[in-house]
Amino acid sequence: MPITFRKSFRILPGVRLNINRHSWSLTMGGRNGPRHTFSSTGRRTTSMDLPGPFGWRGTTRTRRR
Repeated sequence: MPITFRKSFRILPGVRLNINRHSWSLTMGGRNGPRHTFSSTGRRTTSMDLPGPFGWRGTTRTRRR
């Protein structure tokens, strides 16, 4: 079984800093409305919970230089 590390810190209301072994990410937004996540690997995700068993997520990846 691999050893994993994951930690999440609440910086401000609606803003979280998530850290794992390989990268970090910043998530903004709450339960109601869209959430925007920006990762150190270049991934940007926008997600939103919809009524019922539905959810929506759009992900874009930027080039690292």
